[in-house]
Amino acid sequence: MFKPTIVLLWMFIFSFNCLAQQQSLPKTSAGFPINFNEDAVGTYILPDILRLDNGQKVSGEKEWIEKRRPEILQMIEHIQFGKSPGRPAQLNGQVVEQGAAFRGKAIRKQVVLCFTKDDCSYPVNMLVYVPSASIKPVPLLLNLSFSANNQLVNDSAVRTGYTWTKDGRRVKADTSSRFSKMNIEQFIDAGLGFATIYYGDIEPDFKQGYKYGVRSLYKDSSQYNWAAISAWAWGLSRAMDYFEKDKDVNSRRIALQGASRLGKAVLWAGARDTRFKMVLASISGEGGAALSKRNYGENMLHITDTSRYYYWFTPEYHDYATHSQDLPFDAHMLLALMAPRPLLLQTGDSDYWSDPYGEFLSTPEASRVYALLGKSSLLHKEYPQAGNTSLLMNELGYYMHQGGHTVLPEDWTLFITYMKKYL
Repeated sequence: MFKPTIVLLWMFIFSFNCLAQQQSLPKTSAGFPINFNEDAVGTYILPDILRLDNGQKVSGEKEWIEKRRPEILQMIEHIQFGKSPGRPAQLNGQVVEQGAAFRGKAIRKQVVLCFTKDDCSYPVNMLVYVPSASIKPVPLLLNLSFSANNQLVNDSAVRTGYTWTKDGRRVKADTSSRFSKMNIEQFIDAGLGFATIYYGDIEPDFKQGYKYGVRSLYKDSSQYNWAAISAWAWGLSRAMDYFEKDKDVNSRRIALQGASRLGKAVLWAGARDTRFKMVLASISGEGGAALSKRNYGENMLHITDTSRYYYWFTPEYHDYATHSQDLPFDAHMLLALMAPRPLLLQTGDSDYWSDPYGEFLSTPEASRVYALLGKSSLLHKEYPQAGNTSLLMNELGYYMHQGGHTVLPEDWTLFITYMKKYL
């Protein structure tokens, strides 16, 4: 007879905690107000994902692949991320060290990706592990990381790398990173490979970073308007170029993973480079999986302001920030560019800034494309509670942990389960 009282008490505590969390959130960013109230989101209309620019309806798989997908890819490339070059003629992947790791469970390779013939300007250091017991090429997760390779793993044989400070200094990565170390053995035990690249090796993450990264190699070419996210995605494609020649790796079974701004980067890399089999996009938020036309949490005005992260995107995207309703695409279209390949969105229920509900709302429209191509998706699914895995195991999947803007250890366990099913 005490159960109703207990339930009411729990609901009161839950509501109080939610209200307390909401009240502690910032009120402005870059001088613009931030909305965390669902009732104040406003109305918006999403562009029809299955209607061609000429107004005709997409009728089948062939029309999607040959007509509608190229239209959407070109729109997002031109307006949001920018056009990037193809594979450089002088690309070279050099294995500079190889040895046994994790008590003989794995083979470690330390690879340097070079894009110029003579001096290897802007080398990208990639760390690769594959199970030593494998008798055939293995599927692999390629992680775009905020940490240098030696900071990410517990392996003393990994060479000490360099990272960039916010004020533009390149420093030796001989101290611990603020990000957690990765449990590599869980991938090896599952029969999977693991590789990682520090994103700052491709291009440092600050306003003048283009001067010190791969975009500077093309500074004399006016045909490319690529921004930082596009540069990071380009670097991942160059890693794929290497994997196509690595006999220990099944290059047709490579998944990408990145979080936050790097979640945006892996979404774009997977969209423009169909060689990647899978994308695991974590907490990618505005400019990633969350709807831009929906005014909740971080919006286009906040993220593209010149005081913040305008250099991640093209100037055209910044121009749309004051009238986002006129944007001819939205996140649902970016997600659909992965179809029919597996795509998993991972987020957190209290990551209000990144709008986890806005990420979920991108999936019904993107699911129309997955359904068209005969794949499982989130069409007609309800928003799940945190920790509910019922929407995870689909070619277009969604998972929300209980917590904020992070990737939790248990999330990686689910990623491996997802990879084992679809890789």
